[in-house]
Amino acid sequence: MSLTGQLDVDASADEVSFSFTVTNDDPDPVDLQFSNAQTHDVLVVEDGDTAIWSFAEGRMFAQMLTSRTLDAGESVTYDCAWDDPEPGSYIATAFLAANNADCEASAEFSV
Repeated sequence: MSLTGQLDVDASADEVSFSFTVTNDDPDPVDLQFSNAQTHDVLVVEDGDTAIWSFAEGRMFAQMLTSRTLDAGESVTYDCAWDDPEPGSYIATAFLAANNADCEASAEFSV
């Protein structure tokens, strides 16, 4: 299984928007399995290791088994936003929350 991730960030003083795109680079379909309704997470850090914000932190996700099949070459994009960010320079890393596949992507940005 070969998945590629890309994280696009659109930062303003009011909001930082994240778009995490996961692409199936494998010639065969990939069936992504999730143990709950959480499909991804985005973690924002500053100074290399100080966690500032996480999409999943403080959220409740429905407890249900879900799946998503990506055909060869198909992509899926997961979006989220950080409201009222503090000014600074950050690194965001997005993670796929599937039980059976790993995919992540990072991007640097400033507010």
